[in-house]
Amino acid sequence: MNSTGGVILVADDHPLFRQAMMMAVMRVRPDCRIVEAATLDHAIQAAADTSDLVMILLDLKMPGATGFSGVALLHAERPSVPILVVSSADADIAAQEARRFGAVGFIGKDQDLDAIEQAIAAALSGERPALPPIAPESQPVDDMAEKVASLTPTQLRVLLGVLDGRLNKQIAYDLGVTEATVKAHMTAVLGKLGVQNRTQAALAARALGIGMQH
Repeated sequence: MNSTGGVILVADDHPLFRQAMMMAVMRVRPDCRIVEAATLDHAIQAAADTSDLVMILLDLKMPGATGFSGVALLHAERPSVPILVVSSADADIAAQEARRFGAVGFIGKDQDLDAIEQAIAAALSGERPALPPIAPESQPVDDMAEKVASLTPTQLRVLLGVLDGRLNKQIAYDLGVTEATVKAHMTAVLGKLGVQNRTQAALAARALGIGMQH
């Protein structure tokens, strides 16, 4: 990864914390351009529109996000761009989950600015914090998370609609597509997840924390 320039997306709904993140970013990479986003939809649009995006700083608790849906959606939109989650969620639980859905690291909002700067610098340099060995009983969870991470942004949005209990026609309205298109995406989701129906897909995603509040 280029050590200079580029665009860094700072996605957090709290203006003061966005300012703190931007300060940390500028101290690590003063020649970058920063794009701000206060909602998940704005973050996804910015990620899609920015060709020279080099990093995403993401808060989990943003308008439009439930659980780790923001990580999953942004990773699906820009799979090669590192995502560093900066959140007040319980690090012991959230760090592992965030990594499952495509984040490269996690840092708590209770950390001081120096620690946040170090995490940003490490992520930009390609460093990935070591994770504990996967316990045998968690292997199926990690396998399913990998399948979820393989979904396209639109497929993830369809799955999230299913998690919210919305009908195909309602999801189609939300996404601005036809009901037939939603059905086609749902068929692809079922195939990628290796499940038979919407209920199984929703259970798998909910078990992974996508539809849970954090």
